[in-house]
Amino acid sequence: MSLVGADVAPRLAPVRGYVIDMDGVLYRGDTPLPHAREFLATLDARGIPYVMATNNSTRTPRQYADKLARMGMLVPPERIVTSGLATRAWLDEHYPPGTRVHVLGMEALQEAIFAGGRFEPADLDADVVVTGAHFALTFDHLRRACLAIRRGAAWVATNPDTTFPTEEGLIPGAGAIQAALAAATDRTPIVIGKPQPGMLLAAAALMGTQGAATAVLGDRLDTDVAAGRRAGFTTVLVLTGVTAAADLSRQQDQPDVVVPDLAPLVQYYRACA
Repeated sequence: MSLVGADVAPRLAPVRGYVIDMDGVLYRGDTPLPHAREFLATLDARGIPYVMATNNSTRTPRQYADKLARMGMLVPPERIVTSGLATRAWLDEHYPPGTRVHVLGMEALQEAIFAGGRFEPADLDADVVVTGAHFALTFDHLRRACLAIRRGAAWVATNPDTTFPTEEGLIPGAGAIQAALAAATDRTPIVIGKPQPGMLLAAAALMGTQGAATAVLGDRLDTDVAAGRRAGFTTVLVLTGVTAAADLSRQQDQPDVVVPDLAPLVQYYRACA
């Protein structure tokens, strides 16, 4: 592990682009986190590109861009990658047009899966069940997904995040919904988002960076940092979201850099100017 200090420069010197998580890194709920605007503005001033990559499938890239804009952070939708879009791309590769899909998730995930009409909405007769976070979850949502899976549908999950950071604290995430369905079906899903490296690699491709020249900046050891390691990226953990400092002592694999918030990164890049 490398805390911000004299040894950070060699860790960050090779970085030419950032893949940035949003929840717990740039904001909690609708509240921007300290120094988030400054950090993005500093990267812009230095000409360092960045792409957002979030496991959260509850908004579209346009909705995320609008949310960030309300907080004073201007990021175009084409620089935002979501697990919903990554799941749709995976389905496109593995299933033919006309496949019947049942989606347990919010409107943004429905839009991602069914855009263009390639796949058909389905209920208990689904060929595939896709699950993501759902902030208005009911027992009926779980019941229908459970029955479809038990009747033979394949199961694909957008991400494994068991918790979700808000202003009030951590609340159940998509992984909590998966845990309920796994208990009820004796099945485990194919997981698309982080810690799988696909989203990060797609984001890096948008910037034209690879390997240690790409840094992943996130708040979770189990998804952001784990995915960054699998992708071969420089890993930067910020302690404003899910992972706390006490969690680090229990982990064998450590991030390359750990910061309490984004201020040290702002200071580092301003000093390099």
